[in-house]
Amino acid sequence: MNSHLLYPQIGKVIASTGSPQFPRMLHSLIQAHLTIDAMQIRQVAATAACSDESALIDETVFTDQRRLDADFSDPSRLHRIRRKDDSRFEIQVLRAGSTYGFSAHERSRLDDISPLLLPMLEKHIDALQPVVQPSLPESLEERFQERLAQSGLKLSQREAQVCLGLLAGHTAPEQAERLALRVNTVESYLRRAAIKLGISGRHSLMRWMYAVG
Repeated sequence: MNSHLLYPQIGKVIASTGSPQFPRMLHSLIQAHLTIDAMQIRQVAATAACSDESALIDETVFTDQRRLDADFSDPSRLHRIRRKDDSRFEIQVLRAGSTYGFSAHERSRLDDISPLLLPMLEKHIDALQPVVQPSLPESLEERFQERLAQSGLKLSQREAQVCLGLLAGHTAPEQAERLALRVNTVESYLRRAAIKLGISGRHSLMRWMYAVG
């Protein structure tokens, strides 16, 4: 699978942060990497016992709504966790039935994208709790500007525009049309921004966006 085909999906997930559409968008992104029947996202207090009462956020998205009552028992589930402060952020992907588990290759594919998925889940949950963390950015642009400030870096207006467009899922031709520029001009701005940010490509821009500090 060509990874560049996933950039628009990644942008859509980021753009849906804090909205009801986020779980479905995240499910679709994972589904593009491996076949699943359901995805569950949770935020759990790290000091609490694992029970229904301890889950601060708990949402499940089903690939097929007709399988709501299916058996999602081991080994047909994969569980990925990110811990921060006193919270634990969890993503589980599941298949119905215990006889068709995930292969080692599929587990590796989920491992490859987990460093991107789990920070996005954390930002989504943060956005749902503005009273608890009011200093967190409320939009893609605010997050981008915050990361620039943290890094002590400066981009030109055009360089910032094309980076934000890329993060929002727009291709270079789409950005060229939107900004009334030529495609090679947009790509030139992206290259300049990449040099300043110390990144090597589009995927690493996503990682830089959600890096801590």
